[in-house]
Amino acid sequence: MDIATTPADPAENTQIADAAPPPHAPPVIRREDYLPPAWLVPQVSLDFRLGLDATHVLATLSVQRNPDGNGTSTLRLNGDQIAPLAVRIDGADAEGWRMDGADLLVELTGEAHEVAIETALNPAANSQLMGLYASHGMLCTQCEAEGFRRITFFPDRPDVLSTYTVRMSGDKAAFPILLANGNCTASGEEADGTHWAQWHDPWPKPSYLFALVAGDLIANTARFTTMNGREVTLNIWVRPGDEGRTQHAMDSLVNSMKWDEDAFGREYDLDLFNIVAVSDFNMGAMENKGLNVFNTRYVLADPETATDADYDAVEGVIGHEYFHNWSGNRITCRDWFQLSLKEGFTVLRDQLFSSAMGSEAVKRIEDVRVLRIAQFPEDSGPLAHPIRPDSYQEISNFYTATVYNKGAEVIRMMRTMAGPERFRQGTDLYFDRHDGEAATCEDFVTAIEDGAGLDLGQFRLWYSQSGTPQVTAELTHEGTRATLTLTQIVPPTPGQPDKQPMPIPLRIALYDRETGKHGGEQLIVLDKAADSFVFNGFSQPPVLSINRGFSAPVAIRFARDNADLVFLAAHDDDPFARYEAMQGLMLQYLVAGVSEKLDDAAREQGRAAIGQALAAVIADPALDDLMRGELMILPAEAYIAEQLPVSDPGAIHAEREALKVWLGRELAAQLRTLHDRAVAVPYSRDAAARGARKIKTQALVLIAAGDPQEGARRAYAQYSAADNMTDRQGALMVLASLDAPERERALADFHQRYQGNALVIDKWFSLQASAFHPDVLAHIEALARHPDFTMSNPNRVRALYMAAAVNPRVFHHEGGEGYRMIGNLIRQLDPINPQTAARFVPSLGRWRRVEPARAALMRSELERIAASPDLSRDVREQVTKSLG
Repeated sequence: MDIATTPADPAENTQIADAAPPPHAPPVIRREDYLPPAWLVPQVSLDFRLGLDATHVLATLSVQRNPDGNGTSTLRLNGDQIAPLAVRIDGADAEGWRMDGADLLVELTGEAHEVAIETALNPAANSQLMGLYASHGMLCTQCEAEGFRRITFFPDRPDVLSTYTVRMSGDKAAFPILLANGNCTASGEEADGTHWAQWHDPWPKPSYLFALVAGDLIANTARFTTMNGREVTLNIWVRPGDEGRTQHAMDSLVNSMKWDEDAFGREYDLDLFNIVAVSDFNMGAMENKGLNVFNTRYVLADPETATDADYDAVEGVIGHEYFHNWSGNRITCRDWFQLSLKEGFTVLRDQLFSSAMGSEAVKRIEDVRVLRIAQFPEDSGPLAHPIRPDSYQEISNFYTATVYNKGAEVIRMMRTMAGPERFRQGTDLYFDRHDGEAATCEDFVTAIEDGAGLDLGQFRLWYSQSGTPQVTAELTHEGTRATLTLTQIVPPTPGQPDKQPMPIPLRIALYDRETGKHGGEQLIVLDKAADSFVFNGFSQPPVLSINRGFSAPVAIRFARDNADLVFLAAHDDDPFARYEAMQGLMLQYLVAGVSEKLDDAAREQGRAAIGQALAAVIADPALDDLMRGELMILPAEAYIAEQLPVSDPGAIHAEREALKVWLGRELAAQLRTLHDRAVAVPYSRDAAARGARKIKTQALVLIAAGDPQEGARRAYAQYSAADNMTDRQGALMVLASLDAPERERALADFHQRYQGNALVIDKWFSLQASAFHPDVLAHIEALARHPDFTMSNPNRVRALYMAAAVNPRVFHHEGGEGYRMIGNLIRQLDPINPQTAARFVPSLGRWRRVEPARAALMRSELERIAASPDLSRDVREQVTKSLG
């Protein structure tokens, strides 16, 4: 931790803990208690003697008293599960040092000193995958958020910026490639079979951006010339044999660098840019300065092993980590409460990049779907928090959809209100003002305010208030005047019972029913609890298209009849609004069905409207297939549940599946024709072929729902004929849910075909765990005993158990077996990898929003976890908040 375990010297702490925390509970760290560091570390020299089982580290810190600090003589150096072998001050053995819990305290006089510390590590024993750890014979690091303190003692906080010089030495046969941040300045070999390399990063950075990689690697190398003529060498390092699957990642990197120059004026600033793919990794990727470390799933891609979605994910994550070079590295966070400063902004940047590289409309729909499935439930549950939190116990628990995805939406709203050009003026000002600094969210908002000429005083509430605003709309018509009345409520969330109205920018259009046209889109801003907006020139009631492009991350409550939704699904020229109309049509029907508000006549009418709209989507020649595929997807069960104060997961699942069955039967001929057309399109990576693959799978899903035998026949034929992973996985996904002989044949073939390819075998586990097969629980239990399953690899754990946790047929099994499965996993995984274990807790924490019988089972499982001795900080915080 970066706080003292005793209150001996609270002035040295980044934040101050609550007095007398309850037993076993970690201290609460509060944003309001921030204090500048007492000592700065302008320069760091690190010397590593590398070994898988034993690595020796000598850290030499040039420390200076901070003029903005409190003047204390105590230098607090954070540690975690390490011990000092030696401590020297200005070259002499130090006597004035002591341990305070895990931290090393050194007493200093004067203004500047050199502090040298030796530590010894066992990377092979580091199952937490934080700090320096071993992965299949290679060494690598992960230091965000607080992993550097597991390597050496250091003021491990983001507002201590240092330039790093790193020397590494090790056995050349074991570690032929030696990489660190910055540029390689020297290298050499020794007579004993070891070799060494020295790296220097000229840009000051916090310790969480430090990186080191050593191992047997091979690079795909390219060159990039920046807009001002700097020649940059680009390397994507992978294990030998994987280099053939890196070209898409390299193309994505080059495209990212060029796009960031054009869209944000940001140029790369080193001579080297290295990416390393690692198979054991807690996260997706890490933006360490000049040396990005990636989970292999976001680097390796070819048609045989990666789906179209995998290709998109590689492109998006490559872009995200590259864009961090400015929005995260050159300007970093003052403290971890400002995490959305870098993550929310960078998510927006990667979303805009991916939109520019592909379909803007489809990308927007995909981003909103993720927000609604992952972030909206977070906002309405016990773990709700603002995008700039006020307190935490374990910082790794705040790498959340709220900080990332809602953070991006909040910044997107500023862009919407300012317009792209003025928003760019604001970001240019932000980069100019704060380059080389550890900044705050307030610094960013002020720069946008000044550069774009906006008044964002009230808008700052988006940073401090949690919860998803609920906007109720009512449209009335009298004479030639239409009046739109809007009200907003921000629901109570933990610690925030009362909320203030927030500015909500809504893009709207009013359609003429006869012509199917509108007179132009308008931007209105609801900044009061209630307001009315008047529009003239309508001889009859218009049709309202609201929150076009999802201009605000809010839930819209607007009572509309099926005719208006069918009209918008057919006529709306905003792609997201058209998608929203289709979703609204289905959502309205499903919620009413679950709530038992549909009689036979209403059920028939609702299904007919959905069938009519979907038939129009299938037949519309003006639609591209990528968009057509989005319009064919039913609302997710998690999003349906969000529409209800208390949900019955079993009823939601049954109602949604029944609609799929009805659509599959009602539209059987159209769906088969659509599938046949898509099957005939040959593989390529262009938009038309990708769209064909998308509708192929979506048609297959509905065909199999309406006629399982025909679905199994077509799915197995698609699987057998597939020349790419998108088609093969789509077919296997459908087969995995069917009780048909083709299922077992395809699953056995898939495993045999890809045995040894870890990323594809992850798919094999995930497809079975996410299936709606009647025996899916037994299948998961068998998979947990499979020789290919391991608890030590986060990707494999997520592939099996995260798929189970989001599968309503598994997780919400009425007997509670799914809850017990996830609870047992958390207890088993916590001692091995607490960060990964903690990510399974929120699924159980939703118990208050579930019907009473299941809620009691979920709560009971949380109580069993809470009673476990020696829980990690990560898990205990999540469980405590979920129960509180």
